[in-house]
Amino acid sequence: MHDLTKSAFLNRPDLHVATSGEFKGWRTWSRDNFETHNGPFWHRMEDDGRIRCAFRVEKKHLNGMRNVHGGAFMGFADYCLFATAAPVLQGPGVTVSFGCEFLDAAREGELVEGSGEIMRAGGSMIFMRGLLTSGERPLFTFSGTIKRMKWRPPAAAGNDAA
Repeated sequence: MHDLTKSAFLNRPDLHVATSGEFKGWRTWSRDNFETHNGPFWHRMEDDGRIRCAFRVEKKHLNGMRNVHGGAFMGFADYCLFATAAPVLQGPGVTVSFGCEFLDAAREGELVEGSGEIMRAGGSMIFMRGLLTSGERPLFTFSGTIKRMKWRPPAAAGNDAA
């Protein structure tokens, strides 16, 4: 395995590794309040270097029809983009485009898994695509583009940039 892939999740103070439960040994990030509130979403690196993501559907993920809400799928798919890109991103990034197709519904209690692949990684942009599944059933396809960013401290609230 390439050294960059091995070190993709190291030196991240916001990285949390589960020490018990269904996702013991899986990782998540604690810096993203939206994902923390709407997840928990998890990822891990498989022996072959591929990234696998997952979450267990809870009541809070459901819409009025008791299926996973489309926004929950989209939020998880965006998480999958960044988990998959981590080995080449090596720093902050933002989603600049996102496309998706809903194929099937998922229900409370199901395990939803995400996988993706990098189609092209350039100097500033990373182009990706992926699939969400439950067991063998495809649920949702997605594609997205991440732009690499230079880290800047957030502006203070109410501060107008000149």
